[in-house]
Amino acid sequence: MTTTEPPLTPARRRGVAVARTQHASARVLAVLARSVAIFVPVFLVATFVTFALRSLSGLSPARIQLGEDATPEAIARIEAQWGLDQPFLTQYWNWFSGVLRGELGSSWVNGADISTLIGLGLGVSLSVATFALVIGVAVGFVLGTVAALRRTTAVDRAITGFVTVVSVMPAFVVGIVLVAVLAVGFGLFPSAGYVPAEQGVGPWLAHITLPALALSFDVIADVARQLRSSLVGAYRENYVTGAVVRGLGPRRIFFGHVLRNGLGPTLATLGQKFPALVGASVVTEWIFGLQGFGRFANDSAQ
Repeated sequence: MTTTEPPLTPARRRGVAVARTQHASARVLAVLARSVAIFVPVFLVATFVTFALRSLSGLSPARIQLGEDATPEAIARIEAQWGLDQPFLTQYWNWFSGVLRGELGSSWVNGADISTLIGLGLGVSLSVATFALVIGVAVGFVLGTVAALRRTTAVDRAITGFVTVVSVMPAFVVGIVLVAVLAVGFGLFPSAGYVPAEQGVGPWLAHITLPALALSFDVIADVARQLRSSLVGAYRENYVTGAVVRGLGPRRIFFGHVLRNGLGPTLATLGQKFPALVGASVVTEWIFGLQGFGRFANDSAQ
């Protein structure tokens, strides 16, 4: 003997929806808390070790700024101004407390404000990475969709081969080829430099197109492969078979059932790609002469 549960009332449906929302919110908060719990000790250890290595190296930031011909009096004056004549732990605490107040200090090389330098460099890198993500999603979506709709055909095999090739091409190699062909050969784009969007959208797009294209190849490959796999899997589901039996057209089946259910895994990968694009911009910014965050980080490490 089997029993059936009574249908859910509107109030109970709302309660279930609220419970699910609260559960999802709790999971998000737990992930954020875990990320913060990992970041804080890593940040403290990394910055402390960096300060310790600088102290053990014997290098004088004051001498770096003033040059090798600086007098001991001038070096001592700059070190006193920056607090470098204080004990090591005092130096670290002064820097760390300044970070908590949003004061990152000044560059030891040129005396410029660190916050300003980071803001300028990050603006360049985010512009290139965002445009690369847009290009990668647009082209990858088209290639993945066409490959899924033409699965097991020559078109599918050609697209699969293309994305396999571009996925293993380093961004700096792609960048060099793009400069040689599109910038130097045909003169379609500037080969180097950056123009802020405030000075004109056209020049801004012209200067970030080639760097963005160089970074977008990996995104194109990932989006195309993931989307094709998801769409092909969705076509095998029972709800698609049921839609065919009901007489729905191919276009309605694709947009109403296949695409809607196949986009989820693809969208999930995009959240991991954007930080990778910003990180991969270090070499690309050198090729295209961009003063972005990647180049700023590289100069800081040197």
